Amino acid sequence: MSWRWGKQLLLFGYEEAMSCVFPACIFLSLALLKIVPLPGMPAYDWMLVICIAVQIIMVRAGLETIDELKVICVFHLIGLALELYKVHMGSWDYPQPGWTKIGGVPLYSGFMYASVASYLCQAWRRLHIRLERWPSSVWTVSLGAAIYLNFMTHHFIPDLRWLLAALLFVLFFRTTLYFKVGDSVYRMPLTLGFALVGFFIWIAENIGTWLGAWRYPHQQAGWSMVSWSKFSSWFLLVIVSFIIVAQLKHVKELRPKKNAADTSMKRKG
Repeated sequence: MSWRWGKQLLLFGYEEAMSCVFPACIFLSLALLKIVPLPGMPAYDWMLVICIAVQIIMVRAGLETIDELKVICVFHLIGLALELYKVHMGSWDYPQPGWTKIGGVPLYSGFMYASVASYLCQAWRRLHIRLERWPSSVWTVSLGAAIYLNFMTHHFIPDLRWLLAALLFVLFFRTTLYFKVGDSVYRMPLTLGFALVGFFIWIAENIGTWLGAWRYPHQQAGWSMVSWSKFSSWFLLVIVSFIIVAQLKHVKELRPKKNAADTSMKRKG
C-alpha cells in the first residue's frame, strides 16, 4: 500500500511539473539573467523574447492547444492592464531598465499572469479535472469581475477583498474538484484548491522579487519577504484565472452537444 501511494505521489508530481513548464521557464530565465547577464539588450527585453519563444515552442510541441493559447493571451492582456494600473498607483515597480517598457511596465510581465493560466489549462487536461456543482456562470463571472475590479478600486474606496472572499466561500461551498492520477480519482473542495495554488504563487512571488523581476515599496532598501497580505491577493486572482479557464472548458464541452443537435435537426429537416 505504501509503495502504491509513493507511486501515485510521484506520478502526481510529474503531472504537476509538466503543467508548470511555462512558469518554470520564466523563473529559470530570470535566475539565468541574474547570474549571467546576456549582452545586446536589457534583461527585461530578453525576458520578452524568451517568453514569446517558449510560448511558440509549447504550441508547436503540442504542450498547449490553440484554444488554451487563446485563454492564455486573454489573461496576458488582463494581467498587463492590471500591471499598468498598479505600477501607476505605486503598488510596485520594475527597477531595471528596458526598451519594451510601457508606463514603467515591461511587456514580459503579462506572461507571468499568463503562466498561471497556462498551469491551470495544462493541469486541467493532464489531471482530467472535473467539477461537480459548479455555480451558474452569472454568479461566477460576476464574482470574477468584482474581484478584478477590486484590485483597482481599493485605492479609492474601502478594500472589499474579505467580503469577496466570504462570497467566494458561499458560492463555491458545495463545489467539488475531482482529479485523476493514473487510474485513481481523488477529490477536494474547490476552495482548498484555490488556496493551495495561491500559496505556491506567493512562494513564487518571493522568488521573483528576489531575482529582481519586480519590487514592492518595502523592498526598496533591499530584498525582504513578500507580505502575507499578498497571499490573499493571489488567492483571489487565482479565482479569476480559474473562472476564465472553467468557462473555456464549459464552452468546449457544449460544442459537441450543439453540433450533434444541429446534425439531428438537419436530418429531421
